[in-house]
Amino acid sequence: MRIVFMGTPDFSVPALKALVEVGHQVIAVVTQPDKPKGRGKEVQMTPVKIQAMEYGIPVYQPAKVREASFVEVLQGMEADVYVVIAFGQLLPKAVLELPKYGCINIHASLLPKYRGAAPIQWCVIDGERETGITTMMMDVGLDTGDMLEKTVIPIEEKETGGSLHDKLSLAGGALILSTLKKLEEGTLVRTPQTDEGTCYAKMLTKSLGDIDWNQSAVSIERLIRGLNPWPSAYTLWNAKTIKIWSADVTTSREAAAFLSESGVPSETGITPGTVVCSDKHSLVVCTGDGLLSVRELQMEGKKRMDTPAFLRGYPIPEGDVFVKKESD
Repeated sequence: MRIVFMGTPDFSVPALKALVEVGHQVIAVVTQPDKPKGRGKEVQMTPVKIQAMEYGIPVYQPAKVREASFVEVLQGMEADVYVVIAFGQLLPKAVLELPKYGCINIHASLLPKYRGAAPIQWCVIDGERETGITTMMMDVGLDTGDMLEKTVIPIEEKETGGSLHDKLSLAGGALILSTLKKLEEGTLVRTPQTDEGTCYAKMLTKSLGDIDWNQSAVSIERLIRGLNPWPSAYTLWNAKTIKIWSADVTTSREAAAFLSESGVPSETGITPGTVVCSDKHSLVVCTGDGLLSVRELQMEGKKRMDTPAFLRGYPIPEGDVFVKKESD
């Protein structure tokens, strides 16, 4: 089949590689325009563009895919199917109707749950036990088209947004091959989505990582993992921003025993965000419910460190309070 591939970030690359390496005819790649990145603001090509150029596939980078001039370009390609994964633009009806077999999207959740821009991270933040990949026929809605196939991926106890991203990226490459095979054979079954059990995975912002210590230790620990590596969770200490990369939850029973040994009667009355233990090996913070033991952190402008190394350079006294950077 003649395939037009639409994708932009690292997440999309394994799917493109899978299509090419099994012999599918990828006649064109459509990706977002190159953008300046980093401190030097150097213009960088998208990961999908870099991979497409290695394969010698023509690359198109429309600022708006809906523009009539580009719709004409797509029409001239006479593709059988469009494969879309993390492209970054919504496709209008005029584009969706061009390919013979329609447009297939590779979405990083078990639809209809977690429609939207950031399903990977929100699954971790929300404490889901499993997620996966869904291939679906695209329509004009946001991730609302008929479902085709699914792959289930368990979420490990210490899964991060980054580790789950990589697992799902590879799974998407494998699943699209199965979906296209059934499409060619005429055995693909379309299952309409319902709104039952759906939720929307809103776009991530840096401010989402501003830790609210009034939340439970369980919730904060999930937030830390979900936002690792981007945009990351952080807090304010002595007017300096500290990123927290890894932490463990101390259960209520363990917390009571710990506080008793430390001479503190209970969590009640302790301001959430208070450092209740800071020694050579550990940094323990009181939350709205339970204690959080910080394992890895990073002072602004410095490198990531484990807690013992960090405390050697930046001793944090017991009784100091971590606070939100932006007050509500």
